[in-house]
Amino acid sequence: MPSTFTYTFDTPLYKGKSTFNTGLFINGEFVDPVDGAKIEVVNPSTGKVITSVSAGSAKDVDIAVKAAKQAYKTSWGLKVPGTDRGRMLSKLADLIEKNADEFAALEALNVGKPFGVARMADVASTIGTIRYYAGWADKIQGKVIETNDEKLSYTRHEPYGVVGQIVPWNYPLSMISWKIGPALATGNVIVLKPSELTPLTALKLAGLCNEAGFPSGVINIVNGYGHTVGQAISEHPIIEKIAFTGSTATGRKIQVASAMSNLKTVTLELGGKSPNIIFDDADLEQAVKWATRSIFGNMGQNCNAGSRIFVQEGIYDKFLSMITDAARSLQSATGDPFEPSTKHGPQVSQTQFDRVMGYIDSAKTDGANVHIGGSRHGSEGYFVQPTIVTECTPDMKIVQEEVFGPVAAVIKFKTEEEVIEMANNTVYGLSSAVFTENSSRAVRVAHALEAGQAFVNCLNWVEKNMPFGGYKQSGIGRELGEYAIDMYTQVKAVHINVGLKI
Repeated sequence: MPSTFTYTFDTPLYKGKSTFNTGLFINGEFVDPVDGAKIEVVNPSTGKVITSVSAGSAKDVDIAVKAAKQAYKTSWGLKVPGTDRGRMLSKLADLIEKNADEFAALEALNVGKPFGVARMADVASTIGTIRYYAGWADKIQGKVIETNDEKLSYTRHEPYGVVGQIVPWNYPLSMISWKIGPALATGNVIVLKPSELTPLTALKLAGLCNEAGFPSGVINIVNGYGHTVGQAISEHPIIEKIAFTGSTATGRKIQVASAMSNLKTVTLELGGKSPNIIFDDADLEQAVKWATRSIFGNMGQNCNAGSRIFVQEGIYDKFLSMITDAARSLQSATGDPFEPSTKHGPQVSQTQFDRVMGYIDSAKTDGANVHIGGSRHGSEGYFVQPTIVTECTPDMKIVQEEVFGPVAAVIKFKTEEEVIEMANNTVYGLSSAVFTENSSRAVRVAHALEAGQAFVNCLNWVEKNMPFGGYKQSGIGRELGEYAIDMYTQVKAVHINVGLKI
């Protein structure tokens, strides 16, 4: 039998005990993996092992897929009314809310984000997203289309059946809600892989699925590595649709695997190198606050972070001085996620720490100036100082490639035409932002930017009822809002002869 993990929190911000099973969640119960493998889970604030969890393989994915397929045939899909699917989703949201502090503590422990941020942002958005899709469950509908008097023609929006879902480590819990919300609302069944780095909240969530009333096999959670469990999900012939959030490199592999197996429908939410454009007439104080929150929030581990900050020459020096002060303030507020004063935590792993530091080194080699930060913070854990790089040119790695860390490249520009060209000079197109008090310019520039999201006088203010996704190599398809419902349904055209005889 899989083991049960108990962790006692005794911190200034949260005191309590968390207990959950560390096995694979398949067909409504926790089970040991076929091969008995384990994965160590590390606390990024200390670099020390928290616990170990079961590690699945292709064999376990196959078992989970078969359980999901059986559930789809017998106890889910369109056999269960949308009102009932919505009721179960609402119950799951209620259970998460009941355990909100525990979920936040697990995110802080496993990911390293400050507890208050995890509670007020990650957990709260998870609850809201699941409730939002609970409301959609009884509103999946097609159209009656007029053709002629001797024919009834209409469309049905039907679920795919078994869908595979792979979520990242930067927002483990909220990304699960983005995936399971629309999938379950539309009647699909799920085989989901959490990140091997951050599986704790997924396991805690799995333990609530039966209590929420979901039939066995509807939700299956298989921990494991990308090259084993992720690959098996991408290749499995019974999985008809796959949704992935993560790196562009992995997204390419998933698309190839899907194409080489059964031509799965693929939704990919991938990397970004988002431009944040600040004009001379912007509200400077607000621009600095939004820019700081965007690039340094979640320790820069955010796919739509405004990592390329373009500042018009008239306010460049003042902006740089103000964001430097903001970065310096965060340096003094870096540390234990459970301390009330902490606003900046560690990178998620040694690998990610090394990656970020490698990009900072490349910026120095390429001739950029590390204006502030650029070093390790402290002597344990994976803390990187909030970093600002200046004197950048468009061809530098620090400007072109996704760092996924607390590193901002600040670039001076002169004209609107110049900055639009520089902003669009990237293979990515996930997000963008414009700060200006000129409404005509705001709309003009927002429309000219090649990105799936354009924010005006704000940044990364994502809404659960607005679509999220990218242009170019930032992905395929959309998550959130009604658009996500479309990603989880297939349209069937039904033609009924009511009078024509031949």
